[in-house]
This record gives sequence, structure tokens and C-alpha cells, in this order.
Amino acid sequence: MKPLPKKPPRPARKDVQGTRQRRAWPAAERVPGQTGAGAQTRRKRIASEADPGERLHKILAQAGIASRREVETWILAGRVQVNGRTAQVGQRVAHDDKVKVNGRLVTLHFTDRLPRVILYHKPEGEIVSRDDPEGRSSVFSALPRLRGERWVAVGRLDINTSGLLLFTTSGKLANQLMHPSSSLLREYAARILGDLPLEAQQRLCDGVQLEDGSACFHTLEDAGGQGANHWYRVSLHEGRNREVRRLFEAVGVKVSRLMRIRYGPFALPPRLKRGQCLELAPAEVRHLVAFLKERGGDAQTRENYAPKTQGPVFSTPKRRPAKDQRDL
Repeated sequence: MKPLPKKPPRPARKDVQGTRQRRAWPAAERVPGQTGAGAQTRRKRIASEADPGERLHKILAQAGIASRREVETWILAGRVQVNGRTAQVGQRVAHDDKVKVNGRLVTLHFTDRLPRVILYHKPEGEIVSRDDPEGRSSVFSALPRLRGERWVAVGRLDINTSGLLLFTTSGKLANQLMHPSSSLLREYAARILGDLPLEAQQRLCDGVQLEDGSACFHTLEDAGGQGANHWYRVSLHEGRNREVRRLFEAVGVKVSRLMRIRYGPFALPPRLKRGQCLELAPAEVRHLVAFLKERGGDAQTRENYAPKTQGPVFSTPKRRPAKDQRDL
């Protein structure tokens, strides 16, 4: 009998799209006789060892789900799952992990992603809070909408104070800009009622005792004025609650109007009108991150980093329903 012809070799298996050959896991990382779920578990463990990931509560906070403290309470309550299993406090997650909150899949954002930064000209009458029992207008309702992220305010301004307010999608960057170790300079234009004698000006620069400790202005300059109203430009390296107003009140002077005109390397752009935003370009954000890392946010080196802030100025649809973004 003639031998049967040999069958031709089977073609390589295709993936779902049918265009690429299926890749095999490296032989050094395969276990003899182990296939299926066991091999998949081993591959995940090896991948997790190569990429330790980031803490779960931090990643969920960056995704705009809630604050870190709220996320921790959710984890303790068993409302968060990672790869189908109940999450634990302090657990780390990597890029390929599947995270669900209350059964819904969450899009994760890791710190290697470049954050967004915007400058906002806050008008008087808005509060820097998402929840207000009195139903007052919030700055967050005037900001561009985000998907899967949330805006984090860099410091606060009280309801009667206007001027420059910074927002970013990175909690880490916001903490760097606010932390006392960065010592970023905050500059304000203050209009006061009445006179401010030279003796009172010297006291404000030397230091005044407030309820929460001693405080002083880094600089105090006369900016002119007429009649009972007089303007001063003041600066300080911290941002305690109503600190500028309380300093003037400590020497018997009342502030009738207050506007923040600078925060660290950022000055309030003249073309940025009340209620409008200006977003930094990606190159400027990278420069800012490098500046804070190298200089530690030293306010005296602000000349070394001066953002151009020449991007498009835009308002929210609530304020300008015709367009989301508009060049001025």
C-alpha cells in the first residue's frame, strides 16, 4: 500500500481581528502543565510585580469619584471591587486591573498622565465648594465639564473676594501648589476705608498676632486712591482663612474690596474677564511641574518661570450659551 500523504501544517491561529498572530507567553514564565486560569493568574502576578501600581483610594479620587477619605469608607463597606474581588484598604491597582464601584466599571487615571490646569477669574458672590446648604452659586458650576475626572481647587477665596483662582485635575499638583513648603507668593489688591498710618503699615510687615497665630505681609505697597477709599498691593506666603482681611482689621482698618492678582508664577491676565477660564497648554503644564520639582515652588524665583497663558479664553455654556470656547 502506498503511504498516505502527510497533512499540510495547520496555519497559525489568528486573534479576534484575524490580522495578527496570537502571541505566546515567554517560555521562561510558563509553568509546565499549567494552562487556563492558573497560567492567567501567574501572568497577572508577574505583571503586578513589574508594575506595583498606585493605591486604590488615590486612583479613584483622581477619577473624580469622591475624595480619598470617602473612597476609604466605601472600601471598608465593601462597595469597591478589583478584578471581581472585594477591595481592601491600602490595595494597589495597575493599568490592567478592572475596578468597579457599586457594580459600575470605573475608568482609571494614573499619575503618568499629564494633568490639566486652568486659571479662573472668580467674581464676587461665588463660593469655592461643591455642596452648599444655602444654594449659593459655586465656582465649579462655571468650570468646563470633565468626564471621568474632577477639578481640584488650589486654595480658596471667600465669597466676597474676587480674582485669580487655579484649578487642576491632579490632586498631587494641587497639594504641591498649596503646601507651605512651596512658599508660593499670593498677591492681592486691597481697597480699604480710611487711612493706614505708617506705624500700622510697619506693624503689618513686622507681624500681627491673630487668633490662629502670628501673621504678616511679605510686601505692602501704596497703590493710590481718592477720598475715603485707598488701594494697597499686599503679598504673603500662606493662605489662611480670610488672612488679608483679618490682618487689616487687626490694625483697625476695614477692607471694602479684595482681589487676588497673583498666585506663585501666575498673574491674573488682563484679558481674562470675570467668570472666564484660561487653560494652560501641555508644554506650560510640563514646565510648571518641572519648576515645582526643581525649585520647590520658591516664590522669589518666579521670574524663572513665566507662563505665556496665551491660550483661548473660554466661558461655560451657562454664562455664554452661544459657544463653549471663544477667542477674545
